[in-house]
Amino acid sequence: MPTKILQKCVLFKSLSESAIESILENTSYQVVDYTKDQMLYTEGEECTKIGIVIDGILEIRKIYPLGKTVVVTRLKESDIFGEVILFSNMKNYPSTLVSCSSLKVFYVSKKEMINIMEHHPTIMNNLLNILSSKILTLNKKLRNLSYENLRQKISDFILTEYKKQKSSYIELSISRKEMAETLGVTRPSLSRELATMKEDGIIDYHKNTLKIKDLKKLEDFL
Repeated sequence: MPTKILQKCVLFKSLSESAIESILENTSYQVVDYTKDQMLYTEGEECTKIGIVIDGILEIRKIYPLGKTVVVTRLKESDIFGEVILFSNMKNYPSTLVSCSSLKVFYVSKKEMINIMEHHPTIMNNLLNILSSKILTLNKKLRNLSYENLRQKISDFILTEYKKQKSSYIELSISRKEMAETLGVTRPSLSRELATMKEDGIIDYHKNTLKIKDLKKLEDFL
């Protein structure tokens, strides 16, 4: 049983390995293996269960009619998917799920998930936290879309981290590529704007550390 990996998943947060083993002993679940470049689900397909990546990398992709493909996000070991769709009125996947390597996924159905939550309030609380966090993330993305230019998006991102870390020296936990994806821009565009902001004396940066040099100007951009 994949208990060690499940213990890392936010759905099973705060539960011991033995507690997870006990849950699985009384739960009907599946562990499915996929080969590289295999489609797990296509856009529009019905979602009937929650999935947790046990091993490998999974991409969620938006594929447009003329063939253009945009990677929405990448999921790795212990990441969860399908939980938002499963417990909503929208029953179909809005994007296509594709394996980027050999992949192993743990699945549990909605019926089984409800049964687990009825007997284990900790898991119900964890699921509610997951759903709430994803709503807040969506609100943040919508706010980014409302900004007129890239500098506003970057300023909002930096100020959010400033409030979170309570310091003018900010440690970035994501790569430049991931930051660009979060802001909905290309990596070269992000790098150019960061360099311009550095030249303007607003920020400074080195590798994954960023320093705010002019907080007022950052706030004035918004």
